[in-house]
Amino acid sequence: MLYIPIRNSKTQNDMDKVVILARVSTDHQEYQRQINELTAYCENVGWSVEEIFANKVSGAKRIEERKEILSLVEYVREHQIKRVVCLEISRVGRNTLEALKVIQYLTENGVSLFVKNYNLETLDANGKPNPITSLICTILLEIASMERLTIKERMESGRKQYIERCRKEGIKMGRPSTYRKSTDTYKEQYPKEISLLRKGLSLKNISAITGTSINTIRKIRDTVRQ
Repeated sequence: MLYIPIRNSKTQNDMDKVVILARVSTDHQEYQRQINELTAYCENVGWSVEEIFANKVSGAKRIEERKEILSLVEYVREHQIKRVVCLEISRVGRNTLEALKVIQYLTENGVSLFVKNYNLETLDANGKPNPITSLICTILLEIASMERLTIKERMESGRKQYIERCRKEGIKMGRPSTYRKSTDTYKEQYPKEISLLRKGLSLKNISAITGTSINTIRKIRDTVRQ
């Protein structure tokens, strides 16, 4: 679990303390958009953002074994925080079952999850589970799951159609077996690797310095030599 300390000039007695739960994405702009939108919303409603947690969504482990969720619960316990804020319910988990487990785990520990896009809160003012919210969250998660499945099926169908069309038209797919990058291309893409090669460093050391695989460095060396 990644988290970013937040300093707020207003006293904690004047505001409800919350933490933000954002989903880590390969798209940094999308992740930052979540943070910006949620932070602005919390400021508008008078909630003090104490921490920002980045949820690395994975279905490989049980919720009880998920370090990021356990870290979040531990933090809100220690700091007496009763609300976790997220942008969309689909950001809580990568599928319906995982997201519901996260909600259940937070609920069992007396922590309410607030979903900004739908203005939903899993616990009421008395700290009791809100059955209507639970039902709506389940429905929204199922809809999101169906949308992901539909997109996946369309992509798979399109790929199969493309393969079949190429087969009928005799078009070979993929990179030609004889394809090799030109010397100029290697020089443009790997100037540091080439510089280190010319200094006489070993492939292993160059790989450790640059992060480029040994196999790629070997290809660079063999191509530049020609």
